[in-house]
Amino acid sequence: MDCQLPIADCQLGMPDSQASRGNRRQRPRAYTLLEVILAIGLLVAISAMAIPSFVRQIEREELPGSGRQLRSLLAMTRAHASFDGMRYRIRFPKEDEKDPMGGDQQPLIEREDDPIHDPEVFNEVKAPWIMGKTLLGNVRCAEVRLGRPTIDVLRERREKVTEVSEEMLRSPENFEPEYPPLYIEPDGTSEWATFTLTSAPRGTPIDELEDHPRIDLIVEGTTGLAWMQRPFYEEELDLFEDKGWPAVLRQDFLDPRELTENDVLELREISVRP
Repeated sequence: MDCQLPIADCQLGMPDSQASRGNRRQRPRAYTLLEVILAIGLLVAISAMAIPSFVRQIEREELPGSGRQLRSLLAMTRAHASFDGMRYRIRFPKEDEKDPMGGDQQPLIEREDDPIHDPEVFNEVKAPWIMGKTLLGNVRCAEVRLGRPTIDVLRERREKVTEVSEEMLRSPENFEPEYPPLYIEPDGTSEWATFTLTSAPRGTPIDELEDHPRIDLIVEGTTGLAWMQRPFYEEELDLFEDKGWPAVLRQDFLDPRELTENDVLELREISVRP
């Protein structure tokens, strides 16, 4: 007689041996220890190949990422100087001085709180927009150069000592020539400045930075426009000098390939007069 009950109930009427065989067929197959070990080994092998590449990619991004962070910090400082109507400055820690993170890598933001009674006295600004890392990983600022970049300066910078600005002469503090502060006026303007960022070990001489990855963050004083440039090759400086072009592109350029005349014209979006 056919069983009209649900399958589970029908199995109740089956012999024990038949019901057991049915239950065994329905159970999922378990993994063996060997299969688990092989799967883990495969994951470890893939990770061993992928993780170093991933870490290198992160390290490569630290330098341009630090440039973008510093550019944002400069824009915020400029905005607060205009909003507060006070002079600000951005600088890097002096010897034996600590930054807000407890190290000597991050920039310091300071404000002239009382220019009438305490002129040239700047106090550290402690605000949420300043907190956190600006320079990432092992990236540090190797040099700050005030003034508009010129071809001669770019060629001679390895032998040339950073000139002492009038602001540094008036300041009661002693700043290293390689790390002058950048002063931002209440209207948001400042001098031109170039921040050289590198992943070279601390203590590496300026003339040996060419052996390490580095970029220049250039700030135009009047507008506050800032862009990142890789160091120009000697052939590129010759081209700029021959054409009478300034040694600034006014936009981010980190491409390692050598610039041609057509490349520069395309980047500048200008026509060259004969």
